Amino acid sequence: MGASRPAIRIRAMTPADRETWARMRHALWPQLPVDGHLNDITRMLADQPRSGYLALADDAPAGFAEFSIRPYANGCTRQPVPFLEGIWVEPRWRRLGVARALVWRLAADLASEGHVEICSDADLENLVSHAAHGAWGFAETERVVYFRRSLPRR
Repeated sequence: MGASRPAIRIRAMTPADRETWARMRHALWPQLPVDGHLNDITRMLADQPRSGYLALADDAPAGFAEFSIRPYANGCTRQPVPFLEGIWVEPRWRRLGVARALVWRLAADLASEGHVEICSDADLENLVSHAAHGAWGFAETERVVYFRRSLPRR
């Protein structure tokens, strides 16, 4: 028997959510310590154009989605473009509609601001993310491999 669907509520992140937001960001991007995420969040809340949404499932923090407004993104048709920078759901709330609710709320809010699309990306080998994006209504636009060359030191 599967878990029952929680009551999901989505709202914009506020400064009061900094600790929860930093903990969830760290779960998604563990290479940065929680304090580093707290610093990033402080800058985001002050400067924009990056913001986050908090998902509450049965009134418990269940996940987040973070977006920015980028001047350009591969595969987009308009500039500037909203870009889904990250999305993460607590393991106990996965596959219950939390991520979908986050994406739909984000899409609705961006559409009400006049945007016509939202872009995102995923690593080439992250097939779970590819499937999730498809389920959320995203369409793949292209595949890219980036290269880097170090320059000689002077």
